[in-house]
Amino acid sequence: MQRENFGSRLGFILISAGCAIGLGNVWRFPYIVGKYGGAAFIVIYLAFLIIFGLPIMTMEFSVGRASRKSIAESFKELEPSGTKWHWYSKLGVAGNYLLMMFYTTVTGWMFAYFFKMIKGDFVNQTSQQIFDQFGALTSNPYIVIGFMVLTVVLGFSICSLGLKKGVESITKVMMLALLAIIVVLAVRAVTLPGAGEGVKYYIVPDFERMSEFGIGEILFAALGQAFFTLSIGMGSMAIFGSYISKDKRLLGESMTIAALDTFVALVAGLIIIPSCFAYNVNPAAGPGLVFQTLPNIFAEMPGGRIWGALFFLFMIFAALSTIVAVFENIISFGMDSKGWSRKKACVINLVLVIILSLPCALGFNVWADFAPLGEGTVVLDLEDFIVSNNILPIGSLVYVLFCCLNKKGWGWDNFIQEANTGSGIKFPNMLKIYCKYILPVILVILLVAGYITFFN
Repeated sequence: MQRENFGSRLGFILISAGCAIGLGNVWRFPYIVGKYGGAAFIVIYLAFLIIFGLPIMTMEFSVGRASRKSIAESFKELEPSGTKWHWYSKLGVAGNYLLMMFYTTVTGWMFAYFFKMIKGDFVNQTSQQIFDQFGALTSNPYIVIGFMVLTVVLGFSICSLGLKKGVESITKVMMLALLAIIVVLAVRAVTLPGAGEGVKYYIVPDFERMSEFGIGEILFAALGQAFFTLSIGMGSMAIFGSYISKDKRLLGESMTIAALDTFVALVAGLIIIPSCFAYNVNPAAGPGLVFQTLPNIFAEMPGGRIWGALFFLFMIFAALSTIVAVFENIISFGMDSKGWSRKKACVINLVLVIILSLPCALGFNVWADFAPLGEGTVVLDLEDFIVSNNILPIGSLVYVLFCCLNKKGWGWDNFIQEANTGSGIKFPNMLKIYCKYILPVILVILLVAGYITFFN
């Protein structure tokens, strides 16, 4: 079966960026930037993004482009005879399914709140009534499952149209609309009365705030954000590498995608933090900020129903671009491994993902008493822990070692040749020692520290 290809470089960049730009960036990044000292933290984060995230993303793209396969088959295609790198493929495949098992439910909430904003459900409501609406939504299994199914059907419908006509064309529109909406919302937010203090809190360096936490905690927070923001380690980027030509070197492409991802995260902060300050809302509300706190702001803001609907439309585009990207990866597993047609892979996986997503959807209502990681946790927490604290760091370590070990892996020489094929920024050959010896140690530290932080 001939490998499909993107119709344009812009399509590849926007789809890959769409995969990296996720819901966690939108609320988590602004919060930790403000918490850890504003612009000073951003500088540390960008440094880690360059020296840590970009090499791994380039390696993942290289493996995908050289093999012309998804993670289900890419290691088998490139590994030396007698080695067992392909064993990781099963964990990488599982990671994609696990991510979608909870991401589809959360995206369904975005759709629900978009319709709530349009209907005016938050108009003339008290703060407590607005706060309670999220609990009412998640406690109703029929509504939660209904919006989850809508998300899954929409995602696979886009993928079923093909790589160029479906995934590329529609994701390009979503991403360009996302970028336009986020800029409009940011302009509105920073011009609200009292928003200036929020802007100052967010972007002005505050070394006193940094000193409250200690340099160790801040460095780890920046390192963790740089790592997890790019969705590297489970082959979700490798699949797009398998669809691109050899016209461009891969480090430059990785830099463009990381820049887009960072831009959206930074501008999201210019929406959320100044708005919170303008309406005297705590910006450190965490995950509940989007669903339980921000609707209060839109309820009080002139034209709030319109601005609120635009905000949740932006969130839908951010979430759906990730879902379409990961669904494309999931579809490619059956196409690469079993020779299925795109339509067959879409139908089988549509049913499978809906079934696999039910535990998360039911975890807030019917199965609410099930606390897999201790009191106060739900199914979503377990699934997120497996992906974020295990598969992503382990997968990144596998990609680094696979690309650096010459006799037992694909090897540095093969990686450099693939990464530097085409025009653009070259991946420096002198980084071999760093990538081979230092980067793996950092990944192991991140994996262990992630466990310690999570269980404490």
